[in-house]
Parts: sequence; C-alpha cells; structure tokens
Amino acid sequence: FWENVQFGGGLGLGIGNNFTNINVAPSAIYNFNEQFALGTGLQYSYLKQKNYYSSNVYGASLIGLYNPIEMIQLSLEVEEVNVNNKYFDLGGNYKDSFWNTGLYVGAGYRDGAVTIGGRVNVLFDKDKDIYGSAFMPFVRVFF
Repeated sequence: FWENVQFGGGLGLGIGNNFTNINVAPSAIYNFNEQFALGTGLQYSYLKQKNYYSSNVYGASLIGLYNPIEMIQLSLEVEEVNVNNKYFDLGGNYKDSFWNTGLYVGAGYRDGAVTIGGRVNVLFDKDKDIYGSAFMPFVRVFF
C-alpha cells in the first residue's frame, strides 16, 4: 500500500508593510497505476491587513488525477472550506463566516514529481466566492 502513496502540498508566507499571509496545505495521493491517482488534502490560510481585515480559511479537498500520457496531467478536485472574515474599517467590527465549495477542472504539464498548470472552478460565483477569479494557476509536487 505505502509504496503507491505520495505526499506533497504547499507552504506559503507573505509578509509586508502591515500585511501577513500564511498558507499550509499538506496532501497525499494513492497511485492506482501510472495513469490514475486519488488523494486528499487539508488547508489552512491566515490573512491579515493591520487595522482593516483578517481572515482564517480552513478545509479539505478530494482530488482525482489522470495522466493520459506521461507529460500531461488532468485533474478533478472538490474543495470545501470554511471562511471566517473580520473587517475592522467599516464603522466597527463586522464578521462574516460561510462555507465555500469549489469544483476544479485542471490540466498541466508534468515532469517527474512536478506538474505546472491551471485549474478552473466551474462553481465560481463572483459574488459569493473567496477567490477573485475562477482560474487558478498551480504548481503541484508529490514525492
């Protein structure tokens, strides 16, 4: 079993003038064969702009990967995250908490353990989504 499991994920840190962004997103996949894999991931994000805004986002995802040829990787991913926002600059403290669901269809160029590509959230709603766009580029690495 374990010889077919790969681990990966992402770490992010952005610090600027009164701004902090921290991301942690571990993941794992199980390779059924050289073409198909299924996996899961967790994620946590913290974002804060001093005296204006803070956000905590946490959730999980399920991903399916298909490699029709060695260099091409197609993906289908379901993501469910809980969003907790606080706004400090709107005449007082304002809180907003909600669940956000994403269904991503993606494709990328694969070279060994690294895939570079893009994905589109087919459930994207600009008035309700936490991301600014339905399209997201990605770099995916599994060891």
